[in-house]
Amino acid sequence: MLDLTKIDKSWTLFLDRDGVINIEKYEDYVYTYDEFIFYEGVLEAIKELSDLFGLIILTTNQRGVGRGLMTEAALQDIHTQMTRDVVNAGGRIDHIYYCVANDPYDPNRKPNPGMIYQAKKEFPAIDLQKSLIVGNNMSDMKFGRNGGIHTVFVKTTHPDQAIPDPAIDLAFNSLPDFAKALQLK
Repeated sequence: MLDLTKIDKSWTLFLDRDGVINIEKYEDYVYTYDEFIFYEGVLEAIKELSDLFGLIILTTNQRGVGRGLMTEAALQDIHTQMTRDVVNAGGRIDHIYYCVANDPYDPNRKPNPGMIYQAKKEFPAIDLQKSLIVGNNMSDMKFGRNGGIHTVFVKTTHPDQAIPDPAIDLAFNSLPDFAKALQLK
């Protein structure tokens, strides 16, 4: 079980993007930064989380690129501007991994744990026992379980998700609520 009181700079925070950091477009993709809308309080939450975690890594499925609905350059532009706004608010995102594959068997497509393993390879100090994913979908929770890390579910897009669930360690209404809980530890 995940014990929030144990979290310190030796921990790694994996974050999903759409539905956690920004408002997820219903059955569609965020194509440009003009369509990228941070949830209220998220920039402040990432600032607080940046003080608590040693690494913050974004892991996101971005099938819109794989489907040819947007370019990889457009996705990178969104991430560049998002990261700029996070940094300007006093937070940080240390690395971004994304998967554009449509194939559900692609090792990097969540819930497959490839992006966790990529991060571990590029950042050898990552201790999977001291890592967690914050996500808004069960695929994020299974991604965490498949990669051997803890899971935190945020109910932003699925408020009726049944809890408890064996794939979910902890649940909060939003990323800011998770950050507040860590401040109270």
